[in-house]
Amino acid sequence: MSDTSIQNPSLRGLSAQAREAKSWPFEQARILLDRTLKLRLSDAERDLAASLIAQGKADEAVSTFPVLAQPIVFQCGFGASGLPHMGTFGEAARPTMVRTAFRALTEDAIPTKLIVFSDDMDGLRKIPDNVPNREMLEEDRDKPVSAVRDPFGEYESFAAHNNARLRAFLDGFGFDYEFMSSTQTYKSGRFDEVLLKILARFDAVQGVMLPTLGEERRATYSPFLPISPKSGRVLQAPTVARDVEKGTITFADEDGTLTEVPVTGGHVKLQWRPDWAARWYALGVDFEASGKDLVDSVRVSNKLVKVLGGTPPEAFHFELFMDENNQKISKSKGNGLTMEEWLRYGAPESLAYYMYQSPKSAKRLYFDVIPKATDEYLQQLEAFNKARATSNSTAIDNPAWHVHRGAPPEKGSPLSFSLLLNLVSAADASTKDILWGFVSRYMPGASPESEPMLDRLIGYAINYYEDFVKPSKKFRSPDEKERAAMEDLLARFKALPADADAETIQNEVFEVGKTAGFEPLRAWFQALYEVLLGQSQGPRFGSFAAIFGLERTIALIEQALAGELAAA
Repeated sequence: MSDTSIQNPSLRGLSAQAREAKSWPFEQARILLDRTLKLRLSDAERDLAASLIAQGKADEAVSTFPVLAQPIVFQCGFGASGLPHMGTFGEAARPTMVRTAFRALTEDAIPTKLIVFSDDMDGLRKIPDNVPNREMLEEDRDKPVSAVRDPFGEYESFAAHNNARLRAFLDGFGFDYEFMSSTQTYKSGRFDEVLLKILARFDAVQGVMLPTLGEERRATYSPFLPISPKSGRVLQAPTVARDVEKGTITFADEDGTLTEVPVTGGHVKLQWRPDWAARWYALGVDFEASGKDLVDSVRVSNKLVKVLGGTPPEAFHFELFMDENNQKISKSKGNGLTMEEWLRYGAPESLAYYMYQSPKSAKRLYFDVIPKATDEYLQQLEAFNKARATSNSTAIDNPAWHVHRGAPPEKGSPLSFSLLLNLVSAADASTKDILWGFVSRYMPGASPESEPMLDRLIGYAINYYEDFVKPSKKFRSPDEKERAAMEDLLARFKALPADADAETIQNEVFEVGKTAGFEPLRAWFQALYEVLLGQSQGPRFGSFAAIFGLERTIALIEQALAGELAAA
């Protein structure tokens, strides 16, 4: 997924399919297109443009109405006061999926861009739990994150460190985006116009904000957070005077001295809801996705945009990720998964798939979701390629289409991740070479070069097994019924030819379970994995035995029946 050639695949010729597609990115893309036409064109113009686009003539619509050539701006924010986490990645991945759907809907004729905006001018209010040198950060508390020293000692600031980690991951994944720093945007003058407008419409802004605050905070609230010229800290200080003509505010500095500063040029930072609105206004944002916990904040920021004379972006709300204890993931707590951790145990494609599925449903984001997400992604990719081979128009509704931004690979992995995990477990494999030894015998001619996805999955499976499966493996002895069934299975396996295929082996396992009276039959397969592999789940046993080797599987069953595995 790091191949940047997938950033902008050709998405032409898909508009008819995109109009009928039912997946949520296409639903959002159609809403966004309607919004764009309503905002940029008159009623008569809109009808003609919509008709042309519906006919697959979006190029003609853009040439007829040049205003449509202005880019559609997608945006997502990053809180630079903590290390990037999975939620951060999702905030970039989901708008990208909508962006890809929009490009297909409009034949790629209307330009688009994604802005990843780092809020690195925010004051560091809370010290993250998962960073070193916390004492140093305490000394820099309340300074803009871009002025806080890097606790890792690698960059000029903590914000620069976190921004670099975010960008490295997004670049590695092949995202097409424009990175923007809040500090640079304020200091460069990019926000000067909107800051002066907020100063001029101060009372109207307060009229929106004050009803949302408690009594105590209402008494001191100002949309402007001045940065102390003396300490460099971002202050929650009331605005005691303002001069619209000069473009300044006056506030009491930390030592009580009345201080006048311009609202432009990076001398102040907006409170976050006015900041959100200012960003939408100044950057012309058309679409932003945010967590369900920010619904009220979006509503308030929408009102503020209207106070400024702008139009709020199209909003899409998604449910939050939870950690293993069903607690909301927090960048300051450092709970849940980091992006680096997911990529140690699972493919980037599986992460994007997990972000895609059911965005309006809360999901746990912890280590145990990786194997399932990986195998579901592989199943979806296989289904997509089958649909693509028959020119099935529903292929673009497949999650793999969205994961790969319209350009899924033509092959995935011939073996599932769960099967590889069980193979690693049975072989106690510690290197890829050991696993490839089994795989190459099962699939003559297969190699890391011919099966790159499989090769990556083997590496992930070894890491996952070593860190999570091996420490928790717990073998048990078979009960009387299970022992009799396993003895029957042993006899049947010994009667099979050494090169028996997976289906033949699976049929024997199935027949043994039925003959032994296991009800439901999955209890028999669960017993096999608990007794033979020390875990309760696994893939098709026939596939596992065929790859592991029938002779080795027979030896494994004999060890279990002799009590050697449970005693280990």
